[in-house]
Amino acid sequence: MEDAAHNREYCLSILKDYTKSDSLLKHAYAVETCVRAYAKKMNQDVELWGNVALLHDFDYEMFPTAEQHPYKGSEILEEKGFDEEFRNTILSHAEYTGVKRETILAKTLFACDELAGFITAVTYVRPSKSIEEVEVKSVRKKMKDKAFARSVSREDIINGAEQLGIPLDEHIEFCINAMKNNKKELGL
Repeated sequence: MEDAAHNREYCLSILKDYTKSDSLLKHAYAVETCVRAYAKKMNQDVELWGNVALLHDFDYEMFPTAEQHPYKGSEILEEKGFDEEFRNTILSHAEYTGVKRETILAKTLFACDELAGFITAVTYVRPSKSIEEVEVKSVRKKMKDKAFARSVSREDIINGAEQLGIPLDEHIEFCINAMKNNKKELGL
C-alpha cells in the first residue's frame, strides 16, 4: 500500500470529510493545480506536492480561527499517519504559525495559495466568467484595487513569488496557465 502522502483518493476523502463549502473545495483544487504544475516543471514528486496543496486548508471550515487553523489540521493529519515534513509544510503556509518555509515545496505552496484564490476571483468578474479571459495584466490591475477580493493578501502574493525566486508576472502567468489546463474541475 502506498503511504498516505502519495494517495490522492485518501487525501481527497479527508478533504471532503472536513470541507463542505464548494468555494473552499474549489480553492483546494486550484492550489493543488498550481502546485502540481510547479512540481512537474521542477521534476519534483507531483503526487506528494499535489496532496500537500489539496490538504493545506482542509481544517479551515471547522477550525477557522488563527488559534486553530492549521494547527488542528496538523494534529488530525498526524493521527492519520502523515509525516512531520508533510504537516510542517502545511503549517508553514500561514505566516502566523512561525514555521519557516525551508523547502521548495513549502515556498511553492505559500506562493500559490493566495494567488490561486485571487485568480479565481478575477475569473468570476470577467464577462464570460471563464479563465480563458484572464491575463496577467488583468490580475495585476485587480491587485491594485484594494476593495477587490480584500481578504486576499497582495503582500503574500508578492512575497510568495520572491521566495520562489520567480518574477511576479511570470508566476501569475504560470498559475493562470495551470488553472486553464484544469478549468473544468475548477469550474472556471
